[in-house]
Amino acid sequence: MKSPVVKRSIVITGHKTSVSLEDAFWSGLKDIAGSRNMTLSELVASIDGERRQGNLSSAIRLFVLDHYRNLAGGAGVRESETRTPGSTSRTTMSALHAE
Repeated sequence: MKSPVVKRSIVITGHKTSVSLEDAFWSGLKDIAGSRNMTLSELVASIDGERRQGNLSSAIRLFVLDHYRNLAGGAGVRESETRTPGSTSRTTMSALHAE
């Protein structure tokens, strides 16, 4: 079943922008922001500030994917807890390119 892409406006660092994401990614992003005691705008701003290429929607999808992959990865300190909120690990990038 296909998840519809939802376009929402969000204010990041004082500027309004639109981001298009599937419902599952919006939900995951909100959960991550809540678990880090951040607003959605703060989390998206950190993701935006760390991205090196691509569009913001893609950067958010990769961030959410990385977060949940790290949670599923096992015990101990997770890589996501030792990095800034918006960074994407090389492990995730390598796994995506390998597929």
